[in-house]
Amino acid sequence: MSEKKMSSSRRHYLKSLMLSIAKGLLEEEAKENEQERIRWMEENCPPLSLPGGTQQLMEFLKELHHKIDVIDEERYDLENKVNKSTKEIEDLNIKVIDLKGKFKKPTLRKVRMSADAMLQALLGSKHKVSMDLRANLKQVKKEVKEEAYRRGGKQSKRSESDRTVIRSFGRLRRHGHQSQTHDASEKTPNT
Repeated sequence: MSEKKMSSSRRHYLKSLMLSIAKGLLEEEAKENEQERIRWMEENCPPLSLPGGTQQLMEFLKELHHKIDVIDEERYDLENKVNKSTKEIEDLNIKVIDLKGKFKKPTLRKVRMSADAMLQALLGSKHKVSMDLRANLKQVKKEVKEEAYRRGGKQSKRSESDRTVIRSFGRLRRHGHQSQTHDASEKTPNT
């Protein structure tokens, strides 16, 4: 029932022993994998038979390297084009976002609510406020509209006192003009 504790040196020795055994097993497994790979290559890939010898092989390899270089150049050019176009797309997206605004505007739904209901929702149920929005509106007299309609549909912005002054001035002009003509006929020189 009572277990004896191992000393730290014994524990360290056992740990290092386990690690060395595991390392040996891993090395053996790696060797087996390499042998199995070689065996598979021999079975599935027959040896390369070149009738021309090493000179033709060298020419063939030079050709392959030249083709690889051409393809790498094309790949590099295409990669540059793609990078430029992605940068252009990002710039255009940024411009679109700047033009639209930073945030999407949410679609607003129409809510039917009276002014009293809005105040009650804002202030809470403790405050009872009734608001008549029509009380603050300017009242238009019916007589003023009818008078404007009789005059031809145009409503004058002048006050009543201005209108009386204009009427009296018009009368004076008419009468004054007639009196000037009478005065002119009386003042003809006597010869």
